[in-house]
Amino acid sequence: MAIVSGLLEIVVYVKDMQKQVHFYRDVLGLPLRDLAGEADFSRHFWVEFETGACTLALHGGSEGRVGQDAPRIVFQVADVETARHALVGNGIKMGQYRIAAPGVKVCEGFDPEGNPFSIESRQEVSV
Repeated sequence: MAIVSGLLEIVVYVKDMQKQVHFYRDVLGLPLRDLAGEADFSRHFWVEFETGACTLALHGGSEGRVGQDAPRIVFQVADVETARHALVGNGIKMGQYRIAAPGVKVCEGFDPEGNPFSIESRQEVSV
């Protein structure tokens, strides 16, 4: 049985959201998700682009080494706790899971060469 069900998103950590949105939207031509009418992205900390089966997400306000840290690959799983347990059982270094937003559980890990990745499950939250 597969632990992951697909590539959910790739997160790129950025310092200047306005310049990065310009590059990915205006130069590469990727359509924005949800923020199509926006002109000023300088105060946004999360911007998503439609790329087909997976999302490209720009994450601003990072205290990491922007431009040096690897983008984070995020895999979709049915249940973060179950998937984390299976990965740890296979010798993969995983952190504890956390609630990133209502209905969104995330857990970070590292592949055998130290590249970061995340697993994420999303459940609809009734309002």
